[in-house]
Amino acid sequence: MVAEQPALVADGPVEAPVPTRDDAWFEGLFRAHATALYRYFARRGPLDDAEDLTADVLAIAWRRRDDVPDGAELPWLYRTAGFVLANHRRKGRPVPVAELPDDVDDADPADLALADDEVRHVLAALGARDRRILLLHAWEGLDGQQLAAVLGISRGGADAALSRARSRLRAAWAELPSA
Repeated sequence: MVAEQPALVADGPVEAPVPTRDDAWFEGLFRAHATALYRYFARRGPLDDAEDLTADVLAIAWRRRDDVPDGAELPWLYRTAGFVLANHRRKGRPVPVAELPDDVDDADPADLALADDEVRHVLAALGARDRRILLLHAWEGLDGQQLAAVLGISRGGADAALSRARSRLRAAWAELPSA
């Protein structure tokens, strides 16, 4: 629920109501998008970091709540998540090889899809931008307008970028040696 402040009438034009970004607004944002953000991070990094990274993005959203565009909250959160993930990866982190389990746990279908060698090979053949565009569209379900908001480009530019990424993906699949 968004509360509106009353418009003040002066000698000039009437100002538009400004939505209040209070605790209720943030709670709604959290309920609507926290799971999608968690899944975003779970598919792109270590699962044990997904919760912390999600919390980081939501903390940024609270601090910069006046910058979050009405009606485009999720694309704004995904764009912010991309920056948070890039910063997290730059920090680097050691992987304790001695602690790897011998048995494989039941995996999420999204993780199984990534384990497929052909998929990894084809995605690796693409540029980082094409990979990001395709994954935001396929995994996160972003439409053209949302994709444009995440990438910081126009809707037409996002549609063209998605089309080019799909074309390059088809070409990479075609180059795979048949089994």
